[in-house]
Amino acid sequence: MNFDLITSRFPLDGTVCSCEKYGNGHINDTYLVVCETGHRYILQRINTTIFKDTAMLMGNIAAVTGFLGKKTGNPRETLTLVPTKEGENYLADESGAWRVYEFVEDTVCLERPESEEDFYQCAVAFGHFQKLLADFPAEQLGETIPDFHHTPKRYEAFLKAVEEDVCGRADGVREEIEFIKARADFYSVLLDAHARGELPLRVSHNDTKCNNVLLNAVDRTGLCVIDLDTVMPGFSVTDFGDSIRFGASTGAEDEKDLSKVNFHMGLYKAYVKGFLEGCGGSLPESEMMLLPEGAKMMTIECGMRFLADYLQGDVYFKTAYPEHNLVRFRTQRKLVEGMEASWEEMKQAVRELL
Repeated sequence: MNFDLITSRFPLDGTVCSCEKYGNGHINDTYLVVCETGHRYILQRINTTIFKDTAMLMGNIAAVTGFLGKKTGNPRETLTLVPTKEGENYLADESGAWRVYEFVEDTVCLERPESEEDFYQCAVAFGHFQKLLADFPAEQLGETIPDFHHTPKRYEAFLKAVEEDVCGRADGVREEIEFIKARADFYSVLLDAHARGELPLRVSHNDTKCNNVLLNAVDRTGLCVIDLDTVMPGFSVTDFGDSIRFGASTGAEDEKDLSKVNFHMGLYKAYVKGFLEGCGGSLPESEMMLLPEGAKMMTIECGMRFLADYLQGDVYFKTAYPEHNLVRFRTQRKLVEGMEASWEEMKQAVRELL
């Protein structure tokens, strides 16, 4: 790879001294570029196998980061794209599609929260992200992954996987299948609320794990939301819900011992508090009262996707052993059961903070 040729196409601050692999992302190839001036940048080769419409992807990112840049007085609170010397928001050549961001200095990125305070700070960051983008016309963004969180369509795909049963696995998981079918009436709740005008279309991030937030290294407060590849039109409550699905569990997503997997109400309440504080009253009460529905929806949707993939022969999610996707489903089921058992407490936690 001729990194000198690639970096020469961007107006960087000085001669490039080094370009080294950076981070542990699984989708794009990421490099840290250091110039002789000490100025640092993030260089990424975009995975065009996953993101086939690079122009739309980068148009989304450029629109959102440009909007955020005008809204906040602190350039460290948003990613800043460095355009090519020709003024394009990415470079396409024979080696692939490349983009450059300013490096956000003096930050910490955690794979998982190390404390309840870390989880709270990530919630503040994602809530602030929603606040800054509350008046962004989300319908102008393209869908990088169409119908990504259209749960009724995910359910239809699940039923098809059950019916086809290409691997002959369905008989062994009838109880799991019935768990998904028993909640069929729930899957349209968010779309129905949107149709009634209670849940507006917003800019959604769609990958709201804590490792997509940069914390300030000095005081460990939430600073900047990163990894904007899946930014597209969606719902604020599904972004909230995906954070809860991943972060308010006492166990790993693929923990085999279900006694270690529980829905943690303390972490949920900490995230609700941080998210609402980050939003700063910018989103209406009718929308925020659907935060619990967002949490349950994202958890059960992810569960049905794991189970469908298991039935189809593990063709989407990477697996380490034959039952891996089934194990993943069972952790999501355990979390959904925990949410259902704590439903009124989940709703009350939101009411008390509005």
